[in-house]
Amino acid sequence: MVARARASLRGLRTFCVAARHESFRLAAEELFITSSAVSHQVKSLEQELGVLLFERGSRELKLTERGRSFFEEVEPVIEKLDAIVGSYGAETPSRSIRISVQPFFASEYFVPRLSEFTAEHPDIDIQVGTSDESSEKHPTDSDLSIRLFKSAPDNLASHLLFPLEMVPAGSPDFKKSVVVRKKAIVSDFPLIVHETRPKAWKHWSKSTGIALPKDSKVTRLDSMIAVVRATERGIGAALVPVPIADQWFKQGSIVRLFNKTLIADVSYYLVYKEDRAEDPEVCLLRDWILQNFAAPT
Repeated sequence: MVARARASLRGLRTFCVAARHESFRLAAEELFITSSAVSHQVKSLEQELGVLLFERGSRELKLTERGRSFFEEVEPVIEKLDAIVGSYGAETPSRSIRISVQPFFASEYFVPRLSEFTAEHPDIDIQVGTSDESSEKHPTDSDLSIRLFKSAPDNLASHLLFPLEMVPAGSPDFKKSVVVRKKAIVSDFPLIVHETRPKAWKHWSKSTGIALPKDSKVTRLDSMIAVVRATERGIGAALVPVPIADQWFKQGSIVRLFNKTLIADVSYYLVYKEDRAEDPEVCLLRDWILQNFAAPT
């Protein structure tokens, strides 16, 4: 008799979250476990299946061809199982809603104001999950999501919030050291770059006509929170999003180096599946987000 793999349900769930993000770190944040725990569960699943599910590079994680095929088959099964389990819950269904928000938007802009919504609707439970800052996919396990798109996505209900606008920022001491002559920065000007937007400074320079030093040292980071923290500590100059980072400017821990901004080719959208458009909880949270976060039209 041929032995068959018996993958654990927990391992399958962890794999699906890691596959959706293509990141052990982001999966760990969503599942509230460590990255090493995610890696261990995925490794155990691979050993049980005898299949390599991910290609593990030095800087990125990608699904293998068989891994993607496995994910596409397993994810709907996990969702169906959750729905079945949920149907056997309490007779009085709880009012709950899940929203997925990109990490920096969530921590600096959305969550600090969420108490306003919960105060208005104390009977609704809100679960906020964070997701990859570069992903243009609406997570299948979320009722709504806020993420960056180049244009309104197909097959989803969407509302434009505001375009991604980025301003050059540095610490107060760093700004004192900046010297500009004839529309060129001639002082030492180390750059801090978010790895999803490696050419942002080049685009800013082209749009403003201000030349950057050719030999600037570059520090690349994979989260906007880390970018702002590094800027605050005087490591270099960074392009940070407004109004999301406004509180950092108000606190004075970072300051604008130039008034000229960069309007990126993407915008923040609130999105959700069209078949959820009439759900009362979705409508309540959608309307509150549009009222509080959408730019005036």
